[in-house]
Amino acid sequence: MLHQYRSNGYNIVMDVNSGAVHVVDDVVYDLIESLDLIKDERSISSATEEGIKAASYDEIKDVFGDRLSSYDEELIKEAYEEVSELIGSGMLFSEDTYKDIVIDFKKRKTNVKALCLHVSHDCNLACRYCFAEEGKYHQDKRQLMSYEVGRQALDFLVAGSEGRRNLEVDFFGGEPLMNFDVVKQLVTYGRSLEEKYDKKFRFTLTTNGVLLNDEILEFANKEMSNLVLSIDGRREIHDLMRPFRGGQGSYDAIVDKFKKAADSRNQTDYYVRGTFTRNNLDFSEDVMHLAGLGFKQISVEPVVAGPDEDYSIREEDVPFILEQYDILARKLIELKKQGRGVNFFHFMIDLEGGPCVYKRLSGCGSGTEYLAVTPEGDLYPCHQFVGQDGFKLGNVYDGIVNTELRDEFKLCNVYSREKCRECFARFYCSGGCAANAFAFSGDINGAYDIGCELMRKRVEAAIMLKAAEADMGS
Repeated sequence: MLHQYRSNGYNIVMDVNSGAVHVVDDVVYDLIESLDLIKDERSISSATEEGIKAASYDEIKDVFGDRLSSYDEELIKEAYEEVSELIGSGMLFSEDTYKDIVIDFKKRKTNVKALCLHVSHDCNLACRYCFAEEGKYHQDKRQLMSYEVGRQALDFLVAGSEGRRNLEVDFFGGEPLMNFDVVKQLVTYGRSLEEKYDKKFRFTLTTNGVLLNDEILEFANKEMSNLVLSIDGRREIHDLMRPFRGGQGSYDAIVDKFKKAADSRNQTDYYVRGTFTRNNLDFSEDVMHLAGLGFKQISVEPVVAGPDEDYSIREEDVPFILEQYDILARKLIELKKQGRGVNFFHFMIDLEGGPCVYKRLSGCGSGTEYLAVTPEGDLYPCHQFVGQDGFKLGNVYDGIVNTELRDEFKLCNVYSREKCRECFARFYCSGGCAANAFAFSGDINGAYDIGCELMRKRVEAAIMLKAAEADMGS
């Protein structure tokens, strides 16, 4: 399977199955497109080297002659030799070998490696788009996790992580700093388990920053492998969507704290994380605003909300958003040239290594390797499923008791999702978010179509950025 596109002056050819990416000149680009058309016309299900080479120059000309006729025949022959070498090395028209190794995933053994600890089902902000309902998660009351529940959760993680040394724990909410004493106690307890059980905890803290102070920052810089700092970008955008409960904006209360936090971590091991909505479809301006404040690690992601919400992204918004990703990519190139480069989360892509085959096929691991824990100790497939009827897996005392639901999540992969099978981006997104798929299709193996369109554009932009960075010698 091939995917070809032109972006910012680059001709890019992706061989989806091998993961090879080629930046080529016009004649090679058009020749590959011609060969792909010939393959389709012949109904060659597996484009082998011999099958493609069997295409004569005359046949190429018949299929796509108008475009190739503008090139010198000798130039076409040179390009043909180059393309033939790529085919022979398995970097073009490669076969899909992954589908042959997708065994019955339901039978595979899964070990938990990551927990999202909801230490606070309460929040001091009233973000309009919050899926957690200001931290309540579809429940009638606000509550904080006790140390005892958190300790049992860490014990559950250690006991269920056979064969894994590195474990991940994200302190989440609501707002986790509303329960900071328990966060500290749980980190201390986790560290006490490391040598005893030959484990290494990687702690992360996600915060809105309202309660962030020097004491907390000192602790976080010592113990937290990563910080996620929630800010949406420009003041007017942030304050519109992330107000205090009284309605006043929160931007001024947190921005300087976040700048201090980022600098104190040497501009690494953190993200400022924002959400864009229909109110700021020009989100590239928010990314640039954050970059202008000095942040080097930035994530601004599309809101996921039902069509009844006035801020939700709609199908008619998609073309404008796709253009914004192109605009953003070009702006990031300019920052890089000026020596002020930043990392934009959705454009970070590893073309040489990338995710392992297992990760490519099975996705984020929600419901199997990654679980969310409520203040009461209940287990859910991930933070977005918390509180939803039918998605409770068990609890930290009894473990996973809803094994049927767990087995459903085991089967989530790029081949079980029908819309993934012919998508060129499938091995980069690994099938996407099960929670979003369920919210919009009623099936964890379904798809969130708008999200898929945006993901495809992000992959294209990320690859173009890699090409531009190569030209800059980075």
